Amino acid sequence: MKITPDIVLKAYAAGIFPMSEGRDDPEMFWVDPEQRGILPLDSFHLPRRLARTVRREPYEIRIDSAFAAVMTACATPAAGRWTTWINDEIQQLFTELHRRGHAHSIETWADGELAGGLYGIALGGAFFGESMFSRRTDASKVALVHLVARLLAGGFVLLDTQFITDHLRQFGAMEISREAYHSRLASALGVAGDFKLSGKSLSASAVLQSITHTS
Repeated sequence: MKITPDIVLKAYAAGIFPMSEGRDDPEMFWVDPEQRGILPLDSFHLPRRLARTVRREPYEIRIDSAFAAVMTACATPAAGRWTTWINDEIQQLFTELHRRGHAHSIETWADGELAGGLYGIALGGAFFGESMFSRRTDASKVALVHLVARLLAGGFVLLDTQFITDHLRQFGAMEISREAYHSRLASALGVAGDFKLSGKSLSASAVLQSITHTS
């Protein structure tokens, strides 16, 4: 059966997500891990050094201005990562979901160049973070801070990270059981999150204020 963008959305709503064995592997499979990674929005830990970086505003923050480029960067092997789980089919599906308004990117720009960013899917009050990349110091971390602030401002209640890495643990990411995750997901899908914030932008001070207020 051909996988369509609609099937992908139904899968996320059911708590499962697609992966492939590698960038050049044409096959994809569905994952519903026993332990699910989440980043609690109400207790996001913002390291002081990173807070100072966000306050300095070394990067221009853009939303959905280069989704395809962000996905390509996330799918490209980098130092310490010889391959990725994002194959061509997954990239095509998410690009179409972005065109339909379901997949989003947060990007950090410097000197007119894409320095880092992340992408994921927004459904109801849940955001499913897929991958991130960085070409300059803290570029992806700054994008993550802006993502959390945007989700808080938009009324989101769940940030799904799928798995846990040391990179995410420093921000307070944790693992919960499959059953607990599905319960949180069901509640989040009933929330009307506003990722676009009705066209409003968030200043660095607003970002820091929203995060420090909740943590």
